[in-house]
Amino acid sequence: MSASATSTSPVRPLLVLCGLTLACVALFMLVEVNGPWDFVLAFRGKKVATALLVGYAVAVSTVLFQTVTGNRVLTPAIMGFDYLYVLIQTCLVFLLGSTAVAGLDPWLLFGAEVVIMVAFSALLHGWLFGVARGNVHLLLLTGVVMGVLFRSLSAFLQRIIDPNEFVFLQDRFFASFNDPEHELLLLSTVVTLGVSVLGLRLLRACDVLVLGREAAINLGVDYTKTVSWVLALVAILVAVSTAMVGPVTFLGLLVANLTYSVMRTYKHAFVLPAAALVAAIALVAGQLILERVFRLDTNPRVIIEFVGGGVFIAMLMRKATR
Repeated sequence: MSASATSTSPVRPLLVLCGLTLACVALFMLVEVNGPWDFVLAFRGKKVATALLVGYAVAVSTVLFQTVTGNRVLTPAIMGFDYLYVLIQTCLVFLLGSTAVAGLDPWLLFGAEVVIMVAFSALLHGWLFGVARGNVHLLLLTGVVMGVLFRSLSAFLQRIIDPNEFVFLQDRFFASFNDPEHELLLLSTVVTLGVSVLGLRLLRACDVLVLGREAAINLGVDYTKTVSWVLALVAILVAVSTAMVGPVTFLGLLVANLTYSVMRTYKHAFVLPAAALVAAIALVAGQLILERVFRLDTNPRVIIEFVGGGVFIAMLMRKATR
């Protein structure tokens, strides 16, 4: 195979993914429109925009995180972000009550959640490049321990909370794409675009990071600086997506591994947009099937978590047999 054919080979599957994404969006927007078009298209459009934004943030953050850690089984969830989100919601309901939480300004709540999660990540990264001297494995171990701590604190508060408050609290634990706030969607889009522009400068360095720490350093990459920037971008993307719709634990794992299987390349200039498209297809098509085929008034998180959990177990079993 010639060098030119090899370099352009990822373009074809990328174009196919673009076509599938557009088809899923068109079907979701146009199938069974039983009301006024202006209302239906606006309502469904917000759902689609939210799914595209969250899918992009989760997919890109997972691929970049796996690049830094060198492990396709790991996702940013291992750092404890999901459990921190649950702890934040639990503390709010425990301290303020469900009525007060329901009446909180969405901007204030969204901003507080993003700031807390980014601050938690900054503390971990500061410790990583200070005491741990850039040891990513120690960072992962610390993230796991902190996640267990957050989960234990949440479980303790949930046991002593009023049962009626707990019912309200449970609804806030599950990702929802059904009624996004228009202003928050715009703000999240601006933040995500800003992070993406900053990340463009790191694409070539990320291609080298795939080879491992020693190889990256030998090839001239400033490993500490690059990893710190990548982890900072990952933290912001995860914080925005989680604060926007809640945790979607296995989506990133499923999307990243499907993308690598389809693209057959490690170049992030192809892998990252492909992962975002795969995530968009999974979320939009999943919502379409649940709403139009099974007539369920829910979100695709249940199906994604089930399938993603199965993929995670299969990957662990495959690694164990090698």
